[in-house]
Amino acid sequence: MVQMAITTVPVVILTWSFCRSAGAIPCADMESFEDLPTEARNPASENIDQLPTLDMLRVINEADQEVAGAVAKELPSIAAAVDGIVARLKDDGRLFYIGAGTSGRLGVLDASECPPTYSVPPELVQGIMAGGDEALRGAMEDVEDNPSAGATDLRNHELTKQDAVVGIASSGRTPYVLGALKYANDLGALTIGLTCAPNSPIARNAAISIAPLVGPEVVTGSTRMKAGTATKLVLNMLSTGAMIQLGHVYSNLMVNVQLTNEKLAARAQNIVVLVGGVEPDEAAALLYESGDVRTAIVMKRLHVSRSVAEAKLEKYRGNLRKTLEHTD
Repeated sequence: MVQMAITTVPVVILTWSFCRSAGAIPCADMESFEDLPTEARNPASENIDQLPTLDMLRVINEADQEVAGAVAKELPSIAAAVDGIVARLKDDGRLFYIGAGTSGRLGVLDASECPPTYSVPPELVQGIMAGGDEALRGAMEDVEDNPSAGATDLRNHELTKQDAVVGIASSGRTPYVLGALKYANDLGALTIGLTCAPNSPIARNAAISIAPLVGPEVVTGSTRMKAGTATKLVLNMLSTGAMIQLGHVYSNLMVNVQLTNEKLAARAQNIVVLVGGVEPDEAAALLYESGDVRTAIVMKRLHVSRSVAEAKLEKYRGNLRKTLEHTD
């Protein structure tokens, strides 16, 4: 026990000293760690290290079931965020996710899925991670304590007032994310705070706050669990909701899917079968001729050539439903 005390105490002192020297939130202004919702202990899991495996997993599963309900309470805020993001994207803006640790990785994951799913350029939705690509695979915990780094990363991405920025931090107080949000606010960009700590600094520094209160983690402070799940659910809604409103989905079909592998090519063929009302062989032929799901469907449904189909889609900004509804 003496050995542990000797090695542990200096780490705490170094952490607080670093906080002051790095220009992060002054220590006097930082919320007491034990008062953060993400740091509370979960009574249901206090004996989890003594449970048989199946019972241990039941505790985790029961805790996970609380997440969807917490996110549901934030739906009005999520809807406001989606509408705000769509308005920016329609005005040639971009969507940025920015975070550190698990939060940053989840933002990068969501952003990276948009191009193959919706055929949007990779610049449209971008994930920025504290510490850069190296931090995606290896933990670099100290980088989150520098607020100026968050601002610098957005500056390096040439952020403008037309863009939207989602600052992600489960604790609601990550200096890196706070610095990014303050920089975005100064530019006039739309700022959205995604956190699991209502009334936190992140929530207060964002135009729109999304703060599902998921409760204590099964392993105290391990926000990659319930908080991470809540974050993933909200990010799913933000990007999917925006892409639906932008016309990248027809019915519940991803009609902008890229034909980049066998699975996606098969999915594309099935979509043309369903919406185009054709047999698989004809769907394959249409895709071969057009190279694009929406173009193939317009060619078949409106009985036009590829060039005419492409022109019609361009007129309605790639929105398949609007293109099919307007036969002029």
